[in-house]
Amino acid sequence: MKKREITSDVMQEIYEEIKTPYKYGLVMVPEDNSYKMDCPSVFRKDDTWYMTYLIYDGRGYETWLAKSEDLLNWEHLGKIMSFSDDSTQWDMNQKAGYISLQDPEWGGSYEWESYDDKYWMSYFGGDSEGYEAGLLSLGMAYSEELPTTPREFERLPEPVLSPKDDDVRWWDNSVMYKSTIIRDLERESGHDFIMYYNARGDSINPGRGAERIAMAVSDDMKNWERYGDAPLLNHDTGITGDPYIQRINDTWVMFYFGAFWKDGAFNRFAVSNDLLNWTEWEGEDLVASSEPYDEVFAHKSFVVKHNGVVYHFYCAVNKPFQRGIAVATSKDLGKSLLNFVKPEEKE
Repeated sequence: MKKREITSDVMQEIYEEIKTPYKYGLVMVPEDNSYKMDCPSVFRKDDTWYMTYLIYDGRGYETWLAKSEDLLNWEHLGKIMSFSDDSTQWDMNQKAGYISLQDPEWGGSYEWESYDDKYWMSYFGGDSEGYEAGLLSLGMAYSEELPTTPREFERLPEPVLSPKDDDVRWWDNSVMYKSTIIRDLERESGHDFIMYYNARGDSINPGRGAERIAMAVSDDMKNWERYGDAPLLNHDTGITGDPYIQRINDTWVMFYFGAFWKDGAFNRFAVSNDLLNWTEWEGEDLVASSEPYDEVFAHKSFVVKHNGVVYHFYCAVNKPFQRGIAVATSKDLGKSLLNFVKPEEKE
């Protein structure tokens, strides 16, 4: 079948379909200021929505689960990837997970699909304490049951991709961050699965490198290899990160965030007809800082369309650097009454 040419008209069509000009506001916030929330991933089971998200408490990231009946009101359920007591584990202090193999169809089921009778998460992990501290590598975790209640995921014993790999590339030779995995049903890459991930790297000074989005491939979800000789999205400075893929109007769309290659942090998108080559939108940001609760950063997308409404979940950061999860929508659904706890109420 002939691929759809990615023209400026196609880019504009996608933008009109996914734009969310109405900020509903915060939908998940920390109960006190001892921790921060980050990185929502949303899936559906029957008539209930679930969200995996990250909590940082000073030690590192753990992955949690919440549920909702309407995508606006959320209930915390518990952890699904926790800190380890075993100091020999490579990921003892960082386990930042993201759902894999979700139905990518825009306005579709948003089901978390299985492979090999398992539900998979990719995650970045490490053994250093602190905010995204130390050597961070990519790992794989799995559960034999769909996580609609809190249950600890099993994990492969070693990273699947690391900045210390023999075949490390210049763009990922420092730190590896968020990843998202989809099936490559037409084997555009020559493999069954594609992982899109962002990583920091630099051929001269890895520790001061930019973050860029690249890809890796696998045929079994366990063994991964880097693909290609260049990153997919690269702005040479700042951050280009947190890729998330949807199939819209027979076209692939990558939601991602940018930071520090212009002011602040903001959500944008790119489009592809083959999963390998991506054209970036050059128009308005999908989400950017505009409200007191997101006036420092409005970034890290997870976008779904349900019953004709687009819900764009993102991480909102205010001036006191409180971090929560907000949503913008394509229709005016009113305003959230949820607010961050006041800094002086810290427990």
